[in-house]
Amino acid sequence: MEIRLAQHGVLNPLAPSVVCGLGWNGNAARRRRGWGIMQVMIRSSGPRIGWADLPDAVRVAVEAIIGDRVVEAVPQVGGFSPGTADRVRTTSGRRAFVKAVNPGLNERSAELHRREARITAALPVGVPAPRLRGVHDDGDWVALVLEDIEGCHPVTPWQTQQLTAVLDALSTLAAHDVTPALADLPGTGADLAGDLQGWQRIARDPPETLDPWAQAHLPKLVALAKRAPAALTGDRLVHTDIRADNILVRTDGTVVFVDWPWATRGPGWFDTLAVLINVSLYGGHDVDEVLSAHTPVGVDAEDLTAVLVGLAGYFLDSARQPAPGGLPTVRAFQAAEGAAVLAWIRQRLNT
Repeated sequence: MEIRLAQHGVLNPLAPSVVCGLGWNGNAARRRRGWGIMQVMIRSSGPRIGWADLPDAVRVAVEAIIGDRVVEAVPQVGGFSPGTADRVRTTSGRRAFVKAVNPGLNERSAELHRREARITAALPVGVPAPRLRGVHDDGDWVALVLEDIEGCHPVTPWQTQQLTAVLDALSTLAAHDVTPALADLPGTGADLAGDLQGWQRIARDPPETLDPWAQAHLPKLVALAKRAPAALTGDRLVHTDIRADNILVRTDGTVVFVDWPWATRGPGWFDTLAVLINVSLYGGHDVDEVLSAHTPVGVDAEDLTAVLVGLAGYFLDSARQPAPGGLPTVRAFQAAEGAAVLAWIRQRLNT
């Protein structure tokens, strides 16, 4: 979910710069056929610095964590953070993923890197996530050194085989309680409560470009969104920011979820709903059918709709705000997400 983009402008995917099946080792014709999909992925990213732009002291500290000198750094595409995101290789062939930032690049980025480091280090064994190898924090620059994942983003539009693998991995994730080490994670509903009331803000000041159906149903949308925070209670570990470029598919087909600063404690179905929002954006699947097949028995369908409504309001309200500093593409991406979720809501409400 891009639920925090408008406020903090930080999404730093630990990810290769290729979509699965569209790597740059194929022939030219294959690359041309893949360009449309690659272009979609690139649109949801912003400019960032690279390994060579880091201060010498930061690079030396990272090399000390890895235990060897870095001789190659490959920058990664995707996400909105202006910090580094590099897969590095050392003289002896060791590999790691390095992401580094300071407040001068983005006001909240360093704080979020610290939060991600703490959460990633405390994730239970069995959670499909990269392992944290170490952190450099000098009070200004914060650098995370993580396990390098040999994999790629899911193809978009989503392929059935990869979507199934991701949904299975989300079921594994949803089986995990919040451990004592993560006991201070915020509740999903409480953490997102303000964000989920975007329709209230839109109703007070409707934009001229507001979808006519949304305009005609504003009172209903506002009412449903008010229900959303209460629907997001639970005791499961929730990633809270699942979408294609926060997912890696390994060569053996297994799935890893990356970028954990927004983890919360809530219902296990939230991450499934989140990834299906991403699926709805790119098309190719009946997301309601998939959701029905992967929602635990007993979950109220009205709760699912209420959360979707709240998220649509968040995206559409955020998309009309000025872009955060250094993140010029984020508002267009949110507008596209909002339009996709709104179309899904219309389908669920049969109006």
